[in-house]
Amino acid sequence: MTNSKHSSLIGLKQKRIIGKVAFYVLGLFVAVVVCIPFYWMIITSLKGRGAIMSIPVEWIPKDPTFDAYKKLFAMPEFVRSIFNSFFVSVLCTAVRLLCAAMAAFALTKISFKGRNAVFVIYVTALMIPSQITFIPLFIIMTNMHLTNSLNAFMLLQLFNAFAIFMLRQKMMTINDAYIEAAIIDGASMWRIFFKIVLPMSGSTMATLAILAFMDMWNDYLLPLVLLSDRSKFTLPLLLSTLSGQYKNQYNLTMAGALISIIPILVVYIFAQKYFKEGLTIGGVKG
Repeated sequence: MTNSKHSSLIGLKQKRIIGKVAFYVLGLFVAVVVCIPFYWMIITSLKGRGAIMSIPVEWIPKDPTFDAYKKLFAMPEFVRSIFNSFFVSVLCTAVRLLCAAMAAFALTKISFKGRNAVFVIYVTALMIPSQITFIPLFIIMTNMHLTNSLNAFMLLQLFNAFAIFMLRQKMMTINDAYIEAAIIDGASMWRIFFKIVLPMSGSTMATLAILAFMDMWNDYLLPLVLLSDRSKFTLPLLLSTLSGQYKNQYNLTMAGALISIIPILVVYIFAQKYFKEGLTIGGVKG
């Protein structure tokens, strides 16, 4: 009996080890498959024009060159598009989070008639695909003489129902005793909002900042509808014009795509510790 139990325990441990090894091998395989497109972008951006279409495919460039990057940064409109994207993304992210935080604070910590109905309207807005609003928005912006302007693009990016929903869920977990104590001490609602509620919502704010920055940095359709002047193009919109303008020089396109990825990676690396915690807030029961 003792030998039988010992053998069964050894067999169970072996199965667990084999299961872990299989899991890690599968994870490594998936990681390699996911990284292949990024590797292809890198090697294509480092190839000369003749090596891009060579058969068989050069998985390791024989004569790597940075000519594609030099050509891109020699284009004034490319450098300008990077500035436009940074300006729009940073400014809109800050204003969007502030507006969403103020709305969430009102929906959770200030009692007024119809508060729940207002929140339902916000949640309903999440079910409306943004693409079907482009024509009405274009008509409105045209009537306001705001087309072909970064101001129109930024104005339409300020409201975000998802950000309001996430921050409301987070603020509902903040004990009202903090606010009541601050009111007794004579603090105004603005001071309570900036000194108590916002710092306690830091993880969710960081998560939404990442998502908002990514959303506006990568946005292509809305600038395509609103902008026509190349000097006002954002980076994704300008990248879409490279193939036609430079006779399908894919090394330029891939180099531009890699440059556009860098800010997203930097933002995510520095704020990733808040990302997981912030996303779990949406599951808190309200």
